[in-house]
Amino acid sequence: MLILVPAAAACGDDNDAPEAPPRSPAVGTSPPATPERDAPADPAAARTAVEKSWKTFFDPKASVETKAKVLQNGERMRSLLTAFADDPNAKRSSVDVKDVKFTSATEADVTYDLLVGGQPALPDSKGTSVLQGDVWKVSVKTLCALVQLSGNAPVPPGC
Repeated sequence: MLILVPAAAACGDDNDAPEAPPRSPAVGTSPPATPERDAPADPAAARTAVEKSWKTFFDPKASVETKAKVLQNGERMRSLLTAFADDPNAKRSSVDVKDVKFTSATEADVTYDLLVGGQPALPDSKGTSVLQGDVWKVSVKTLCALVQLSGNAPVPPGC
């Protein structure tokens, strides 16, 4: 159960009543968000890892096996990855990661350009990365959104 505790502002007034001490969070609730919890311990290294995973995932020369390693739940999505490997546009696709913003120590919002033949096909696209098994991976949510955008295939299992 989440208990919301209103934040008290320190407002001065002319009565000299003592201020109440700050309240501790209720047992079982999360402490308030702080930058330390909203990013990995080493944000620069994590950003590099996110970018590397995205470039690997969208590398037309990368094998299905390699792509599965950098996709969230990649083993379960293997049939979809295999289908993409045979798609002519996928064989010409790559990605340019523009920005990575961590929303937690294990999740990040990614802004990227999806390139086809080196030209932006989907500029300033939004996706997400997740930390799974100590590896930053392209989220299934991102892959499923791209499949839905293509309009060529029914929504695959796992999406």
